[in-house]
Amino acid sequence: MSLGFFIAHIGDVRWFPAILLFVYIDLIGYIPGAIAYRKSPDKQIPKTYYVLYNTMHSLLTQGAVLGLWVVISGWEWALLVIPIHLCADRGVFGNFMKPFALSFEPVANAEFAKLSQNLFAKPRAHTTTAPSVVRTGP
Repeated sequence: MSLGFFIAHIGDVRWFPAILLFVYIDLIGYIPGAIAYRKSPDKQIPKTYYVLYNTMHSLLTQGAVLGLWVVISGWEWALLVIPIHLCADRGVFGNFMKPFALSFEPVANAEFAKLSQNLFAKPRAHTTTAPSVVRTGP
């Protein structure tokens, strides 16, 4: 719905605030953790990066940012990029809050990968051979 309103009013969007509001969430909440994760030899990073990600991708935090923006500057169509960003992260990319117990970046679970392979792998081609004859008795 947000994307529909955004597109319908695209001529009224102030692009600098729209781009800023869209990217600041990941500039603060994702990019630092992603860099730390890639630099870490064991892929273990401080919990601070998880907290940053979860805080910046929270509907409560972004609702407060929207409210503050409206109080200071008034309503504008550029504000729709915030729900567009959050909904795209969840609906398109499947990114939800990051629990401390899981890797910061998605890692394939070996058991799930094996299950998927067994369930969805292409069936092997059957070879046709002459039926074997089973003899019983003399």
